[in-house]
Amino acid sequence: MREIGPKLVIATHNPGKLREITALLEPLGIDCVGAEELELPEPEEIGVSFADNADLKARAAADLSGLPALADDSGLCVDALHGRPGIFSARWAEDEAGKRDWMRAMKRVWEAAEAEGPDAGHDAHFACALAIAWPNDGQAETFEGRVDGTLVWPPRGDRGFGYDPMFVPVGREVTFGEMDPDAKHQMSHRAAAFARFVKTLKA
Repeated sequence: MREIGPKLVIATHNPGKLREITALLEPLGIDCVGAEELELPEPEEIGVSFADNADLKARAAADLSGLPALADDSGLCVDALHGRPGIFSARWAEDEAGKRDWMRAMKRVWEAAEAEGPDAGHDAHFACALAIAWPNDGQAETFEGRVDGTLVWPPRGDRGFGYDPMFVPVGREVTFGEMDPDAKHQMSHRAAAFARFVKTLKA
């Protein structure tokens, strides 16, 4: 992989994602700046996979900023819903005006899973794709990760963001919403993708 340089754009307008990615990058000594701080627009997510959407967001931010850019696309995939909401996870939280209400999204997911019947179960996983792109020449690389778990209701905890309060990872009894951020950073879908990213930096 090419050198990143002293500054990296984090191509997200989601403050929760920005906090998590910045925390993961901090030990590497990379100076991060968010897309919102640079007043970069959010591109339309027209990909058919997490990797597609991460790639297009990273490329757009790199081209507009003139800096290397790292983008994340991630979401909740529920077995009973055949992988939904998946790449539409954030859109399940939006109202007609485009405002996101995550409690509404969690309730929608739970009710949809329950409607599948008692045998459908509550197994789910979080998936993440991280893409890094460089400006001008179109070079980009993508790294993927996932964490398996189960859904619970009602949601628990006020840490994390998005669907975290209704997701208990395998081997744990607390939700991502209850978990200490440092513990989540060691086992999350984003951490798994990030670990693959870091390996290429050290190669």
